[in-house]
Amino acid sequence: MTAENRHDRHTFAVIGAGINGTAVAREITRRFPDATVTIFEKSDRVAAHQSGHNSGVVHAGLYYEPGSLKARLCRRGVHLLHDYARSNQLPFEECGKIVVALTPEEEERLHDIHERAVANGVPDVELIGPDRIREIEPNSVGRLALHSPHTAITDYAAIARSFAEDVEAAGGTIHLNAEVVDMNVQAHGCTITSERGIDRHVETFDFAIACAGLQSDRVAKMAGGATHPTIVPFFGQYSRLAPEHRTILNGLVYPVPDPAYPFLGVHLTKRVDGEMLVGPNAFLSFGRENYSGRKIGIKDSLTVAADPAFWKFAAGNMKAAVREFAAVVSRKKFLAGAAEYVPSLKGAVSKPIPRGIRAQAMDADGGLVDDFVIEQQDRATLIRNAPSPGATSSMAIAEHIVDVVTNTHDLLPSSPESTPKDD
Repeated sequence: MTAENRHDRHTFAVIGAGINGTAVAREITRRFPDATVTIFEKSDRVAAHQSGHNSGVVHAGLYYEPGSLKARLCRRGVHLLHDYARSNQLPFEECGKIVVALTPEEEERLHDIHERAVANGVPDVELIGPDRIREIEPNSVGRLALHSPHTAITDYAAIARSFAEDVEAAGGTIHLNAEVVDMNVQAHGCTITSERGIDRHVETFDFAIACAGLQSDRVAKMAGGATHPTIVPFFGQYSRLAPEHRTILNGLVYPVPDPAYPFLGVHLTKRVDGEMLVGPNAFLSFGRENYSGRKIGIKDSLTVAADPAFWKFAAGNMKAAVREFAAVVSRKKFLAGAAEYVPSLKGAVSKPIPRGIRAQAMDADGGLVDDFVIEQQDRATLIRNAPSPGATSSMAIAEHIVDVVTNTHDLLPSSPESTPKDD
């Protein structure tokens, strides 16, 4: 081990000030207190993209393949996030969740989900019948449900902002309105070019970690990363129910996921501000950052259209896509789906809120990448895929990434106290 690696006076660049970028930067400052940490964010604020456009659900780990990175980091992330929110007076409510089966076929799939949840160590999950469903959620109906009493809700944008404050308090720097436009990755460092207004800055760091969300494939290409996975953006449209429906549920009500379409389906979500949301539908977004739905991203749309992998995916998901599109164009149909689980919502009034956009990674064969993907390119570490439960897992993802960098490059913290320990 070289003398260089025996101390923590390294320089780190983190690309992206969403919840994963700020969590990674914070973890670096904890692990290497003498390091210089700089975050680059192209927007004018922290959590401007995925981290600020989501329902706020803290996932318990019900659906993920046992042993996968998703499953392991989700469970660890829940624990870390809970403790962090409580310690920093941030919202965190264990409101609970039921996943409801309406048909015999869905009941069979629900049993499989229950087996996964148990294998993943999700606490206190159980299968419940109609009477117990009504006891937990008096306005909900179903043949069978999976109850996850510790599924929670939070405010991920607030948590990301708190992480950013921790980074700055530890001496780190956050450059807003600073878009990374080029990277040169070598065996001994990374040169990053950023644009800040009319100025262009070129800076060299010992290590770079890209947490670029919707732009993760483009940033990875700058660093010399693999062509795939590429990002295909899918928007999720939520609607806010009228005030009289705010207390219609005690927690969250989800459908059993459709295996023919890789999303969770329209569900009902309580939010920490007291609002009740219904959604999301899931459909191709014409623009990676088209949150309003009114501005088509020409470059993004052409990129998707030119990718043969997307057309392979589309061909295999046409039936589900037609169903989702019907809900996109008709809010009445959209709400009717939710009313199957909560009949008193029939005829309810709702108002759309800004969309969330899922940065979904797609492989060269048109398959949607399920697990988290992290790629190493010499001194650059690239998050290539971190969709839901990416926010839930953010603090655990940060631990994992800093472990990867530490182990790959034989780094040591300056003192035992700076190494995080399990609680």
